[in-house]
Amino acid sequence: MIDVDRRSAIFALHQEGMGLRELSRRMRLGRNTVRRIIRRQGRMPAAARAERVHIDPQLLETLYKDCDGRAQRVHEKLVEEEGVAVAYPTLTRRLRELGISTPTESRCAQVPDSPGAEMQHDTTVYPIKLAGKPARLVASLLYLRYSKRRYLKFYRAFTRFRMKCFFHEALTFWGHSARECIIDNTNLARLRGTGSAALIVPEMERFGASYGFRFLCHAIGHANRKAGEERSFWTVETNFLPGRTFQSLEDLNAQALEWATVRMEHRPQGKAGLVPAKAFEHECRFLIELPAHLPPPYQVHERGTDQYGYAAFDGNYYWVPGTKREDIKVLQYADRLKLYRARECLAEYPLPADGVKNAKFAPPGQPQPRHNPSNRRHPTEEEEKRLRAIDERVGRYLDFALKPKGIERHHFLRGLFALSRQMSAAVFVRAIERALRYQIVDLDTLQRIALLLLDASEPPLPAVDIDQSFRARESYLEGRLTDAPDFSRYNQLLEDDDE
Repeated sequence: MIDVDRRSAIFALHQEGMGLRELSRRMRLGRNTVRRIIRRQGRMPAAARAERVHIDPQLLETLYKDCDGRAQRVHEKLVEEEGVAVAYPTLTRRLRELGISTPTESRCAQVPDSPGAEMQHDTTVYPIKLAGKPARLVASLLYLRYSKRRYLKFYRAFTRFRMKCFFHEALTFWGHSARECIIDNTNLARLRGTGSAALIVPEMERFGASYGFRFLCHAIGHANRKAGEERSFWTVETNFLPGRTFQSLEDLNAQALEWATVRMEHRPQGKAGLVPAKAFEHECRFLIELPAHLPPPYQVHERGTDQYGYAAFDGNYYWVPGTKREDIKVLQYADRLKLYRARECLAEYPLPADGVKNAKFAPPGQPQPRHNPSNRRHPTEEEEKRLRAIDERVGRYLDFALKPKGIERHHFLRGLFALSRQMSAAVFVRAIERALRYQIVDLDTLQRIALLLLDASEPPLPAVDIDQSFRARESYLEGRLTDAPDFSRYNQLLEDDDE
């Protein structure tokens, strides 16, 4: 579209005597376009607009309901039965404008910051390196809206049980609880439904009631309803994770606790410069004070006792005191395990550090088990380290041949380590180098390659020099005159074997 000023300039230059060709060249327009502009004396053409099609909203709503929400069928009925000539894109736009096909988005409710009224919870996944190894961890964060206090912890996996443990740790650390907890529509506490119509899992509803709060889901698309929580995760991404190194999950959570409850609580927040620690002192009067006797959440697991007196749990083995082999109950807490038999607590164990597997635990101060099982699964980290220490070419082969995890990985490592013990390091490295070249992962084939290399490189045996002076020995001279031994019976045995 050519604007009015440009049209006026073309008409004025033409009045001054400039030709059509020159005007077309200077304005970079076609000659016919210049002629039309001059013919209209530089004025904008009157745009002829077709009459707008008016459709009764009530009729649209009725047809949309009768056609089960199929807009194409609504268009056919309008044209064929109602005689309304309307284009299909116009119909769908009109359905959207009226909120018939797509509900109109309403504004998020603005709730004032009232002390003691609300807290917010959410989780997100972060790729974090632990001791240099990448891992995907779930960050769980609880946020008090008025005082802006935070509690942050990371997990390998986040379940409803771990969610209960997290809330118990955070709320007992604060000693208080708000009356409402705002969550999104993907939270583990939600059973079904969305927004105000969402139903909370009965288990989580009872859990929240024991701490004096209830879960509420915000409407879909209204993530700003818990903007403080979202802003807190942005602060984690920009202020906590950058520039820090973590040796283990325990080290990560220790730094997260210090960052959330010490550093951030005494740092001014937002434009108002609010200090969370001071704001919490004022908010405590409006929060629900938690009793000191609240029991921590736990899960019950049924386990059996093997012939050695151990009960297996989460890849580790815990010794059960006594001599019986009855089934026991394992009570899993956030940081410890309790073993029960017939309501009697037999032992209590702290949970091992993250990543500890195939370990055996026994309670201190009690008689230790007399026998240890010899058929437990043993990790193969030591075998892998020794193989990689032989030569860097062996390390490259392991990077290619090893499976990510599973039984096959351990069988392969043990077999390869046993093969390395059967030959010299030079022959083993040459066999590994050839196996990597041809991408061979079968241990039997690898062993045959090593044997072929041995045959090809085996030098001829040197002749043995015999000292002939033995013939002058007295013992040789005495035995020289004895009868030759009779081996005929052995010859007969050899003939029988040949037959």
